Amino acid sequence: MTIPVDVWLRGTDVAKTTTIEAPANAPRAWTDDDVRVVLERMLQAMDREKNPKGEAKTIALRSLSWIVNPYEEGGVVIAIEITLGAAIAGPLDVDKGELETMIKRVLLPQSVAPAASKTVH
Repeated sequence: MTIPVDVWLRGTDVAKTTTIEAPANAPRAWTDDDVRVVLERMLQAMDREKNPKGEAKTIALRSLSWIVNPYEEGGVVIAIEITLGAAIAGPLDVDKGELETMIKRVLLPQSVAPAASKTVH
């Protein structure tokens, strides 16, 4: 299964839609690890849009703004924003409150941060 992601890069006038590979579990059965994977893939999609020929970078889940919003036609979307721009993934068939709780846990500070020069955050 894939998840549609709208990516907008700061300094541009349009968002582009791409997809990311979803975790094996259905969204209602996601674990914290599944949520971490989705957030990382959203950031990687932003980086690919900015640097289509660049090498893959290490992802650090820090310094990002996020929100989970209801989607008009059902489900929710995850929106994240960083200095590079913004990405919105979904719609996803998952409880808004449960997803927000998982994202909060996933974004708790990590004890070891990857090198900044190859990090998207």
